[in-house]
Amino acid sequence: MTLSEFFAQHPKAALGFSGGVDSSYLLYAAIQNKADIMPYFMKTPFQPAFELRDARRLAVELGCGLKVLTLDHLAAADIAKNGADRCYHCKKMIFSAIKNQAAADGYTVLIDGCNASDDAGDRPGMRAAGELEVRSPLRECGIDKAEARRLSREAGLFTWDKPAYACLATRVKPSTPITAELLEKVERSEDFLFSLGYNDFRVRTDGQTAKLQITEGQMQKLFADRVKIDGELRKYFADVTLDLSCWS
Repeated sequence: MTLSEFFAQHPKAALGFSGGVDSSYLLYAAIQNKADIMPYFMKTPFQPAFELRDARRLAVELGCGLKVLTLDHLAAADIAKNGADRCYHCKKMIFSAIKNQAAADGYTVLIDGCNASDDAGDRPGMRAAGELEVRSPLRECGIDKAEARRLSREAGLFTWDKPAYACLATRVKPSTPITAELLEKVERSEDFLFSLGYNDFRVRTDGQTAKLQITEGQMQKLFADRVKIDGELRKYFADVTLDLSCWS
């Protein structure tokens, strides 16, 4: 199946839209195929502010609407306690909210940006999506992450080279309770690193220590910036460390 064929069969659909590479290309493809598509962005404590900015920018550039929904994940104990099944409960909460709103808006088909590279065995969020009958056109059409980037670049989408960016909750060590204050500390730390020109990195934490994960190619720059980085991140965390295991 091709995306053109998918949208011919499903000419009206709601899209769970993150503003990342995959869902951005899917939105573009739907518009190119004359589908009645409505992207829904879920604003939660787990999403950094730049994701919503990117989502709004792309919607403007593609000339389509965008609906922003708000959800407080931290009010759900199964999510805030940060257990092994956090992602499942989180995705189920998100997709349920989008599906309900989309149905009220007249959309009976809900799609997401899951691609053919995503391993279903390691994605509890995909299990939640399956239970709610969320379709994944990129995956169904055999389009993986590399292909989505290539097609996005050819289409002129600014998101084509956007680094993968898992939600802020993934930065918190499993079983460490997630709080709004802790997420804000992580986001401010990562915003600072972005402001210095870093990309493709993570600031992980157990609540006390900031553990930097960064690509090997940025290490020389990190060494040069170490004093200012350490000084800034210690505003939020008691200690700052570098995770060397992320290269293995």
